[in-house]
Amino acid sequence: MEKPNRSIQCSVEQCTYHCSDCDYCSLDTVMIGTHEANPTEQRCTDCLSFSAK
Repeated sequence: MEKPNRSIQCSVEQCTYHCSDCDYCSLDTVMIGTHEANPTEQRCTDCLSFSAK
């Protein structure tokens, strides 16, 4: 059973770390990164802790 980390909200149900009964991540910490040289919008950022189910 996943233990939700109430400090990390997440709605990506395809991730291994997504808690299936609520919109939280089960990791203690996450790594956030970017795929842009100069990110200027939210959509330029990524959760680098993502792991596909």
